[in-house]
Amino acid sequence: MRREPDLGSLRRHLPAGGSLPGHRLRFGSGAEGIERLEASLVGEAFSPHRHDTYAIGMTLKGVQTFRYRGELRHCLPGEWHILHPDETHDGAAGTDEGFGYRIIYIDPFLVQEALGGRPLPFVADPVIGHRDMPPSLAACLVDIDEPLGDVERLEVALLVADALERHSSAPARKRAPLALEPLSRVRDLIADDPAVRHTVEEFEEVSGLDRWTIARRFRTAFGTSPTRFRTMRQLDRARRMLANGVPLCDAASEAGFADQSHMTRMFKRTYGLTPARWLAALTGAHSPPVTSRTAPVT
Repeated sequence: MRREPDLGSLRRHLPAGGSLPGHRLRFGSGAEGIERLEASLVGEAFSPHRHDTYAIGMTLKGVQTFRYRGELRHCLPGEWHILHPDETHDGAAGTDEGFGYRIIYIDPFLVQEALGGRPLPFVADPVIGHRDMPPSLAACLVDIDEPLGDVERLEVALLVADALERHSSAPARKRAPLALEPLSRVRDLIADDPAVRHTVEEFEEVSGLDRWTIARRFRTAFGTSPTRFRTMRQLDRARRMLANGVPLCDAASEAGFADQSHMTRMFKRTYGLTPARWLAALTGAHSPPVTSRTAPVT
């Protein structure tokens, strides 16, 4: 990995936004289980929402404010924020100039692999100082269009896992690895075709676990419930289609939602924007990369 970039070098890569109100989003290059995004916001806020990935980003300009676990937080230029899967948050500018940031979304399953199957770390205080995060992780945000190969993907996962454990609010003790293989079979069954609503009996059959064990351990392993995981994979599919010009109603149907209104409600709860406003905010050459295992935004 490269040496730590300065804040100015990161700022120069932000999308041009000027003083015009609205959101501007640009997806960079990612890998399976990893998405990178740059964003700027002036005058408007992200509605409360949640996603099923870790979101680890750095504020580059302005003041980013967000409500998280019942408290209003402020993230200044150079500071990082770490959001746990399935934790509701919003996002707004603390000043009239708006704010800009770059962020990495990483699949909890990839974090699990980097941790050797240990339970996911939980970072209770989401704002982290500039010097308390690894410089190599900041380097991952300098050129988000640079491709991530297999080696880089593993390096990013290890950097994230180490940072999460370092700032985890859990007691420092050795935790036994989880039995991931049967849970992964449930996860893969859902991800292979998220438009299909599987029964709990199918989960039991594919995993060899009873339904209560599946419900308890799935969240411990992957940071969200099986139902929520399926919804996120449906939204992955919908985002890709919308970015490619598929009409809202067709995207909703193909992704397995009851109708367009249902997809719109789920979309806003997840990304803080309606599908129409999300599409209007997209800039640049990259559309959202969607693998069979990931989710995100903001």
